[in-house]
Amino acid sequence: MSETGGDRHRRLQRFRTPPGRNSLHYWRQAKSLPRVAWNFIIISLARITPWLGVKNAMYRLLGMKVGRDVAFGLMAMVDVFWPELIEVGDNSIIGYNTVLLAHEFLIDEYRIGPVVIGRNVMIGANCTILPGVVIGDGAVVAAHSLVNRDVPPGAVVGGVPARPLRGG
Repeated sequence: MSETGGDRHRRLQRFRTPPGRNSLHYWRQAKSLPRVAWNFIIISLARITPWLGVKNAMYRLLGMKVGRDVAFGLMAMVDVFWPELIEVGDNSIIGYNTVLLAHEFLIDEYRIGPVVIGRNVMIGANCTILPGVVIGDGAVVAAHSLVNRDVPPGAVVGGVPARPLRGG
């Protein structure tokens, strides 16, 4: 894993917002209300849908790249503003209640960046994956982890923030 998380930060696009109010107040300039509402409805339904094929089709409707045989656990949450920036490779598992974020609203700017999850990746329950992160093929992310930097192929990581446990 990169010690600085620099690769992730290089993948982020930054958008400054006017001073005085935090950037979340400007979300409507970043994304249209009808688009966010549509995303929210589809994502909310997908979160509780038990049929994996239907769930994956719903995510594809939003522009996500979802490989074959991907399994999103119950209540997994994908980015409601930019789901189209998320890619999940074939045969990967996204654990229960895990969050995949393609944006960060900060005080004076917001950032967006792709989230790329390779093939045969296992992400445990209750994880958070930040924008700009790439998780390599065959990697494992332990439950309750915060992934704020890239994970090499085959690595096993865990913790807050996620650190190598073995491999990679």
